[in-house]
Amino acid sequence: MTTQYSATTPGSDAQRRIANRLKRARGQLNAVIDAVESGGDCRTVVTQLAAVSSALDKAGFAIISQAMRDCVLIDDADASGEAAEPHRLTPDEVEKLFLSLA
Repeated sequence: MTTQYSATTPGSDAQRRIANRLKRARGQLNAVIDAVESGGDCRTVVTQLAAVSSALDKAGFAIISQAMRDCVLIDDADASGEAAEPHRLTPDEVEKLFLSLA
């Protein structure tokens, strides 16, 4: 039996944020395409393309980060009932660290 993990819960705040990020990237990509088709300045086209690439990378990291958050045990106790270790990161700390790689 295979367990499937979703990057986001449908209708969740995380899903809306990620979708908005991707829609912005789509708008930026449309601008790049328009600039190329109209013979836009090379510097502008490359700058816009770099922005699209960065936006897509960040959306991908956000998707992965949300999946990590969904898989993190949020309980303050482990399976044995003992209190969580003091050095355990909170889900917000994990997300912040992971997104800092973007």
